[in-house]
Amino acid sequence: RQQAYFKDFGIRSPEKRYVSGESHYYLGKQFLLRVSEGKTNSVRYKGRCFEVVCTSPDRARELMRSWYREHAKLKFAEYAEPIISRFARYGVAPTSLYVQEMENRWGSCTPKGKIILNTELIKAPRPCIEYVITHEMCHLLHPDHTAAFFTLLETEMPDWRRWKDKLERFMV
Repeated sequence: RQQAYFKDFGIRSPEKRYVSGESHYYLGKQFLLRVSEGKTNSVRYKGRCFEVVCTSPDRARELMRSWYREHAKLKFAEYAEPIISRFARYGVAPTSLYVQEMENRWGSCTPKGKIILNTELIKAPRPCIEYVITHEMCHLLHPDHTAAFFTLLETEMPDWRRWKDKLERFMV
């Protein structure tokens, strides 16, 4: 059902080629990609540009994905901290916070309390990321999408629908 829902958003953006001039996102902001050859491999963002220096231009994709993954780990942990603290009043906390690439989900929560977040979320605005974290934290108390689950989500993030919609439209 969820996969059919995502298909309703239409055709996804073309696959990125990781070449100079492309547009890439980080925390909801658009950056221009500049790829150049050099003796070392590095990624940094400066102003509104991602500057990728690589020993071979075909390494740009790998370097950017690695950069996104590392920044996702840092930012997701930072954004999750206050949310996890709020949920302490319910007597729950995740066993771990994990980042991985996922095809059809923004996040998931295992029965043992491990929260997994899609690396691609790092491209979305902060409130969208916070929505996914809050959603998964609610699953620590309510494993299914029951009325009680949505009541808790509404309590913890009253504007969750706005950010869910923005995330789904943003990431297409």
